[in-house]
Amino acid sequence: MQTTELKVEGMSCSNCALSVSNYLKKEGLHDVQVNPITGAVSFTSEADSPIIKLSAGIKKLGYNVVDETAGDAQKKLTLLSNNKQRFLFTLPFTLVLMLHMLPMGTYTHWLMNPWIQIVLCLPVFITGMYFFGRSAVKSILHGMPNMNVLIAVGALASFVYSLIGAALQLGEQYLFFETTASIITLVFFGNYLEEASIQSTQKAVQSLTNSQKVMANMIAFDDEHKEQVFPVENIYLKTGDLVLIKNGEQVPADCKILWGDCTVNEAIITGESLPLPKTKKDFLIGGSVIEDGLVKAQVTASGKDTVLSGIVKMVEQAQAEKPPMQKLADKISAIFVPTVLVLSALTFLVNFFAFNISSGDSLMRAIAVLVISCPCAMGLATPAAIAVGLGRAAKLGILFKNASALESFKKIQQVVFDKTGTLTTGKFTITDFTSSINEAEFKRIVFSLEKFSNHPIAKTIVTEWKMNQPISWKSIEEIKGIGIKATDAGGNNFEAGSFKLLKENQVTLQQHNIYVFKNGSEIGWIDVQDEIRHEAKEVIASLHKKNIKTILLSGDLKHKCDVIAATLGIDEVYAEQTPTQKMEKIAALNNAVPTAMVGDGINDAPALAKATLGISLSDASHIAMQSSDVILMNSGIKNLPLALGLGKHTYLTIKQNLFWAFIYNIVALPIAAFGLLTPTLAALAMGFSDIVLAVNSVRLFVKKVD
Repeated sequence: MQTTELKVEGMSCSNCALSVSNYLKKEGLHDVQVNPITGAVSFTSEADSPIIKLSAGIKKLGYNVVDETAGDAQKKLTLLSNNKQRFLFTLPFTLVLMLHMLPMGTYTHWLMNPWIQIVLCLPVFITGMYFFGRSAVKSILHGMPNMNVLIAVGALASFVYSLIGAALQLGEQYLFFETTASIITLVFFGNYLEEASIQSTQKAVQSLTNSQKVMANMIAFDDEHKEQVFPVENIYLKTGDLVLIKNGEQVPADCKILWGDCTVNEAIITGESLPLPKTKKDFLIGGSVIEDGLVKAQVTASGKDTVLSGIVKMVEQAQAEKPPMQKLADKISAIFVPTVLVLSALTFLVNFFAFNISSGDSLMRAIAVLVISCPCAMGLATPAAIAVGLGRAAKLGILFKNASALESFKKIQQVVFDKTGTLTTGKFTITDFTSSINEAEFKRIVFSLEKFSNHPIAKTIVTEWKMNQPISWKSIEEIKGIGIKATDAGGNNFEAGSFKLLKENQVTLQQHNIYVFKNGSEIGWIDVQDEIRHEAKEVIASLHKKNIKTILLSGDLKHKCDVIAATLGIDEVYAEQTPTQKMEKIAALNNAVPTAMVGDGINDAPALAKATLGISLSDASHIAMQSSDVILMNSGIKNLPLALGLGKHTYLTIKQNLFWAFIYNIVALPIAAFGLLTPTLAALAMGFSDIVLAVNSVRLFVKKVD
């Protein structure tokens, strides 16, 4: 399967996105995702997608696939290519037309001439019909009428009615050219303000994207093998290239330090502004900033393969996903335009025949119903809030892998923590050990076994007891949650692991971290000590303030888990659990109440996947990060309460937006139908409704959420 990404212009709401999505699905494409906020479209196909054909099909819907290889200058040369240009073009004609409504006497008598009004209205009408009319016709032909249908029908009805009145000389009460012009101009204005407001919801993600475009000091060698440094755009860097990064410069790509020391600000990735020391063999993340020092480094990933690109891609994919709450709004939006057209026709008929309202006034009321209706507000309610919520989260070092995770946070009633590497730093030190054999040989056996394990304790032992001549095993196997066993060339069996290796008559000896056996007989044990994360107690206290229960779920010894739980104030403890038992325990807890699981190890992956919400740390194992819904990028759990608060407040903002969108239409439609709103005011109110939603969503950037 091949994934293709496009950028589509002209979508203003989920109704538009639904049109593009349905078209692509009809073309046999899979995993279609359309983001009406950013215009990002992605899909997968079994073979190379015919981009030219698909672009033409999307264009027939009334939208445009952007050629991102075209320069900015080429894009700016297109006349009336955006809503701002269209608004500025139509505004002077509309203002002059509106003058005849003011009490200016003889100064405006010439405006009462219907043919002068036609001349002034025609440029506005043609511009509006070229944009709204074409889009409306295309959307109807494809069975998915969009918002532009309502605008086009309203403007066309008032223009044709006025044209007939002028041709038959029926009098000024039949002339509504200023209504046609004001509808088109004000909708262009509203769309322009809406675009500006929506763009502000993307500022956090945009700042991440902009951080990917920097200059780099590339190191090369001349014919005499002398080192040369020359500037190059980072987009041309490849894996293996050498770069020089100076004090105050941005790291151009993911790379590994070969020479030098520095302190690095990784706030763009982790949200943590405290500089970190880096030295030889340490990795630098593209987008971070060297605050002090000078290093030479080798590029390990560039372009779309960097950590920062992955983050941006993850956020964009999450924004394009529809959470459950959006589905109701989508269903209503899909039938909204036909419903409004029927209501508009009924408004005209009821006013004209039942209430004896003049044909002109009845038409104006029907047009007001068309223009005041705003399916865009319903379509933007969720995407706008999600765009801000995910953007702010990414800026703070919290990555939501899917939009549904934001909504899941609202119902979490208990949080389950793994111990090692989650509540503790995962950085162990060996505090004590004993053996019944030669100490050097004991260390050699343990090192040779543990070097094949990914467990944090094993890594500590390997680091502290590193040696050059390990045992070459005939066979070796890691038993998850228990330990590791191997057989040497002489047929001797060795095991190293937790107390679970002990026999039933040895259970009273359950007091050490690692036990080592040779041919079934114990030859020694090792004790290690892990440091509790400094932020752990504060995080647990914060969860308790929100009436969220805390649980410790670990494979470690019960008495050690009890000590940590007592120190941090954790409510409940489940110790000495295997990975399978962890998963079963999470399933049971989940069945009782919605549960979040926080973990970082390979052993935690099944439990993370089973939980209502899986949360892993940035230094977690790769499989644990794949199994989780949320990743905390600052190598700790400090931002857990913030993630919880941001999820809940994003959900609250979505509810507020949807409430406003529904109430707006419920209240506005009857007001327009009873003639209490002119089409001009209706057009202004329609644009205002979208702006209210965008502004309410943007509040998430500054709102206190933890």
